[in-house]
Amino acid sequence: MLIRFHDIPERTVTGMNHGTGEVCARMYMGEDGKIIPCRIRPGGSIGLHRHETSDDINYVLSGVGTAICDGAEEALSAGCCHICKRGSEHSIINTGSEDLCLLTVVVERQ
Repeated sequence: MLIRFHDIPERTVTGMNHGTGEVCARMYMGEDGKIIPCRIRPGGSIGLHRHETSDDINYVLSGVGTAICDGAEEALSAGCCHICKRGSEHSIINTGSEDLCLLTVVVERQ
């Protein structure tokens, strides 16, 4: 299977999951999960939310930020991967002056 993300329209969401600022994303959705290249704008965040049925895997392509998972803070930078396992809650904050670019894979586990 080939996914052409440049053919998927980019959506801009303000206040994703009650976060701040803007997140821009192109989303592929399948029955087993999602693949989402996304950008969190400077000063923006994805608000605190729980993953009831899925693992959320966030590979950092560029930029810097902070992930807060079950109350623990993790520094994010290019080349690292933040994983929020099923049943956990997390948020991601762009702490830098450039976009925080992520490749997010959501794997449904039910």
